[in-house]
Amino acid sequence: MLRVPALPEFDPSDEVESAVIRGLARSWPRRATVRRTELDLDALFEPAKADFPEALIPFRDDPRYRQLEEGTRDRIRAWGWIAYNKNVIDIEQHVVNPGFQLLFQDGLGTGLGDTLRAATVQAMVDEQYHSLMHLNASALTRAHRGRWLSDAALPHGLTVRRHRDAVARHADPRAAALTALAFTTVAETSIGAYLSLIGDDPSLQPVNKATVVLHRRDERAHASVAAELTSLVYEHLNSDDRRILVAGLLEGVDAFTGTDFSTWSAILAAERVPGAAALVADTAFGPGDSRLVQDCSAIRRLMESIGAGADVPDSW
Repeated sequence: MLRVPALPEFDPSDEVESAVIRGLARSWPRRATVRRTELDLDALFEPAKADFPEALIPFRDDPRYRQLEEGTRDRIRAWGWIAYNKNVIDIEQHVVNPGFQLLFQDGLGTGLGDTLRAATVQAMVDEQYHSLMHLNASALTRAHRGRWLSDAALPHGLTVRRHRDAVARHADPRAAALTALAFTTVAETSIGAYLSLIGDDPSLQPVNKATVVLHRRDERAHASVAAELTSLVYEHLNSDDRRILVAGLLEGVDAFTGTDFSTWSAILAAERVPGAAALVADTAFGPGDSRLVQDCSAIRRLMESIGAGADVPDSW
């Protein structure tokens, strides 16, 4: 059954969630479903609260970071939130929507019907809302923390860079399309795990938490849509195509779960932190698991369902 695209599901009794949704409604008035006059996002900003969890900063336990002035660490946390939002937006714009566009156009010739093609378009509309939510959240942070927190200072995220490189390696357009679809599938089935990294810590900025909660709620449906579409495509592929798709899924997970040290290098450079290169390098090449996202269960279930469970690494 087709559905009319709607604003992300939210709790009307929650003033922070409602304010985030009103930010979307004002930006997209013809599709607005929230009209009540209530608090704006600016009124909900709490300057004393952290913008980003300390636990997600990869070098958080390094003495060189711990010895930085608290003001510098505050700015690094603000940068962390800006980078987090930029990464979400980049994935939506450069990985997810191109893959859905490929499916909508039946670029792999697997004959998706009208209902499934409509589902891909509806998902693409939702992704634009998600991008706008995170864009609004970054704009709020910039307004209160400083306009220097520019997306332009940061590179594309690790998933986008690896997606670009993986697709470019294939001279054959079909192989490139299969790889792009694989990255889209990983992003859509695993984005919930990435969003869950921002927990319900009371010390965090409430608007930031609400933005993530709203996005995560929407993505529960998207994950099942992406998995179903990929499964249907897989059924129509020959053995060579299946091999390429599975290889793309494995590479996509490796990219999606990894810590983006290039972005953290850019953040420390923007703040002119002494010894930044050594701090990042020591963290990146030091002992321990460098993965940011640990939950690979969604893509594991998908690979098992299509008969590729033997290819799933034990580390998942």
